Amino acid sequence: MTARSVTLDDVAALAGVSYQTVSRVLNHSVQVSPRTRAKVEAAMQQLNYVPNRVAQQLAGKATRTLGLATSDLALMAPAQIASAIHERAAAQGYHLVIAMANAAGNAQDTVNELLAQRVDALLINLPLDAEQAAQVQQQCGSKPVLFLDVEQHAAVSQCQYQSESGAQQAVEHLVALGHQQIGVLNGPESSASARARFTAWQRALSSHQLQPICVLHGDWSAASGYQALLQLLPDRLPQAMLVANDQMALGAMRALHQHGVKIPGEMSIIGYDDTAESAWYQPPLTTVRQDLQQLGAVSVDRLLAELAGEAVQPLQLVTELILRETTAAPMQGDVDIAEIAGQLQALARQLKPKA
Repeated sequence: MTARSVTLDDVAALAGVSYQTVSRVLNHSVQVSPRTRAKVEAAMQQLNYVPNRVAQQLAGKATRTLGLATSDLALMAPAQIASAIHERAAAQGYHLVIAMANAAGNAQDTVNELLAQRVDALLINLPLDAEQAAQVQQQCGSKPVLFLDVEQHAAVSQCQYQSESGAQQAVEHLVALGHQQIGVLNGPESSASARARFTAWQRALSSHQLQPICVLHGDWSAASGYQALLQLLPDRLPQAMLVANDQMALGAMRALHQHGVKIPGEMSIIGYDDTAESAWYQPPLTTVRQDLQQLGAVSVDRLLAELAGEAVQPLQLVTELILRETTAAPMQGDVDIAEIAGQLQALARQLKPKA
């Protein structure tokens, strides 16, 4: 025999309040006193009451549910953004539904998965051009939509880091170290963010009368970064490489390690994103930091403000160059300055008298 589901009437009876009061608590109404809210929430906990979101949807009520359309969560940056969005949504009393686009699927199919679940508003973390974004916006009708990976000139609500400052920081660092032969390992040409980063790198290099010595492409995965670098090994490497995300940088480093190329002695690498793992690469990765935790939190706050009909003030998200151990001055002839410096430091530690 199947156990009967706990209803709002059961919660109301245990809490000693009306059915309408329980409903107001579920809908986070300000008309409920803190004392009454606490009684109702205690009754829900005691009865293990679970709100029936399907019934709320059928009744046309707001479900306090956000939808996230995202690219492959096997990639570190989208996964960490999704985690940050989930954390912030939960803190604001919202449920998060995630639909992940596959390689062959299009954005509209992924968004339809969320709309079928009658979410209140949507976050779109898919690489879209302006026309695609406009189509998704139209598809969502009156529901608030916020785009996290879209062409910057698109006439849609968006929350993302700008590519120019991060690209400029990376190029300035390499040029200051003395690098002139700089290559690029970019994401797929179909990606709006990859195109934006490449344009920004080109502009930054051009300001120093430089052009990329080579341009490679990957699909954001470590495996694609590994395969891309194999095209240059063993003897066509630039002095330094700008990489469009940390995960491809990891694959590139693996290829270099396998061929005995010293990092940063023989080649410097700068990644992009500063995912949580990049500080634990060997050597730890110099990278352009996009605060993915901040991006997730800010995007949820902006979407909820729009959902509430509040005026939204755009927040400028600023990148930061994180210097670690994959960049150094280029080798002078056969002399590896970085390696000699490391050996001298190790020798100094050995000779230091013990207290």
